[in-house]
Amino acid sequence: MRRYSIFSTVICGMITCSLFFAGCGQKEDSSPVSITPDTPVSSDASVGDIEEPPALSTNDSEVTEELPPDTEEEDTVSDNSFFGYILSEEEALDPHVICKETSEAGKATLLFTGDIALDDNWSNMAALRSRNGGIYDTLSPELMDRLNSADICMVNNEFPYSDRGTPIPDKQFTFRASPSRVEILQQMGVDIVSLANNHAYDFGPDALMDTFSTLESANIPYVGAGRNINEAMEPTYFIAGGQKIAYVSATQIERYESPDTKEATEDSPGVLRTLNPERFLTVIENAEENSDFVVVYVHWGSENTYDVEASQRDLATAYINAGADLIIGDHTHCLQGFEYINGVPVIYSLGNFWFNSKDLDTGMVEVSVCAGRLESLRFYPCRQHNCRTDLLLPGTDGEYERVLGVMVSLSKDVSIDTEGYVSSGAGTGVEAVEPRPLKKPADPVTPSENIILPEISANEIVQ
Repeated sequence: MRRYSIFSTVICGMITCSLFFAGCGQKEDSSPVSITPDTPVSSDASVGDIEEPPALSTNDSEVTEELPPDTEEEDTVSDNSFFGYILSEEEALDPHVICKETSEAGKATLLFTGDIALDDNWSNMAALRSRNGGIYDTLSPELMDRLNSADICMVNNEFPYSDRGTPIPDKQFTFRASPSRVEILQQMGVDIVSLANNHAYDFGPDALMDTFSTLESANIPYVGAGRNINEAMEPTYFIAGGQKIAYVSATQIERYESPDTKEATEDSPGVLRTLNPERFLTVIENAEENSDFVVVYVHWGSENTYDVEASQRDLATAYINAGADLIIGDHTHCLQGFEYINGVPVIYSLGNFWFNSKDLDTGMVEVSVCAGRLESLRFYPCRQHNCRTDLLLPGTDGEYERVLGVMVSLSKDVSIDTEGYVSSGAGTGVEAVEPRPLKKPADPVTPSENIILPEISANEIVQ
């Protein structure tokens, strides 16, 4: 595990350090606080009875920090400062660095789902409009509670928010949601989304630009796409539970040279691609150098197959070598298994989370991160049926136990206990259950046809 105590400063340092060593109160509103010039740091960004950071004074031309009496600026960072802090005031004002309160001192709970679609022409949204409870009749109450209880919740946003643009010609499926639909993400408690997928560009550059503006107005950060390539490569950092957690994302899908989903350039919007992973590896390396824990969220694999491709394992190994501490995959529309590569968990695909009318198994992954290390990993079985996704509960109709068993059968050398906790290595736990057949089987594409990987051997992986 890579640990960077150098990232210490007064702005979030006093908040997160106090959270680690002292008790943590819980605010009524636990939405992320983005530290931007328009959002000065205040006591609203702290938790409980902790010492407030020094005030920031601003004018039209500069931002200066008021230091405590008899304190030299070079002494504001102590030698034994805790990890997860920002080094400079400039970084503290970066909208990509967000202070987030956590429900437990010194720990952050991260929750992940797969793909969601909010296109009003799609069946799940038709169901939402027809049911009195709206989103609460299409995601079960238990599921909504779990989503909103996580410290940081991430989903794959598989569409643009816009009323502009035209569909990409000859593309079989294209999605677009009204900008007003972003409120559904807020109701779900979503804190960050990935836009690195093969549908974010479905209605062209204007619709993608509207997507950025819509998410920014809703205070929901995004990764994996941007107004230019520099933005698309930019990690988002959360200061949470006394640590700095990085999120990065890219897509492998549309595995040919001229994809419908454009990659961002120096002067045009698009996604970040990882067909040739060299660029994305530099993103991961940069995130690893500037944080305590790196989450890689990647769009990869082939649709409608439980089988993990060799290219997915090769990419995962390369990502781990670059500094990934957790890899979450999606795109396949169905669940794929877990694997630990050199001690780093890889969740190959969480499939569709709330997407259409199909009857399918799905789920969420929750990890607990403490002091920059992964403390636990838990899988929550879910089921999509009749345009509704339910959090499955143990001891009811057997579905909870069945889906846990499915994940055991799909995974490589892992065990899952009856509460869904995942650990490396075969052991006592839930017995494997064969997954149900998929309606549209697909032949995996061999990695040699799709991917150019740097040469890498197992002994080169960073410990």
